[in-house]
Amino acid sequence: MRCNRCTEPAGWLRRSCKDCARLVEVFNTNRGADMASMMDLLIGTGVGREKIERFLDSDFEGGASVRDHIAADMTNQLLAAFGQSARKTPAEVQRIRKRGSWVHLDRPPEE
Repeated sequence: MRCNRCTEPAGWLRRSCKDCARLVEVFNTNRGADMASMMDLLIGTGVGREKIERFLDSDFEGGASVRDHIAADMTNQLLAAFGQSARKTPAEVQRIRKRGSWVHLDRPPEE
């Protein structure tokens, strides 16, 4: 079978290779950390940078990438610090990221 995150061989009846399983464990253990801290922790696992990039771009828990989950966690922490009760989901962060930045600040980008 192939790893469902990096597409490398994972072994018989496994969904994730050992490296990606270790990355998922680090991510889940340190959920809520900022991107710089999370990257330091992921690099500290000894997994190669290319595989970490594939892991960050992989679908996590259906719907959004690991990178979007980290951005959503950071956004929610910032909103909480400002006293806002609104929460952003990883799917909303993904939609915003795919939509891109506004070229003209007085009107939204064309869909």
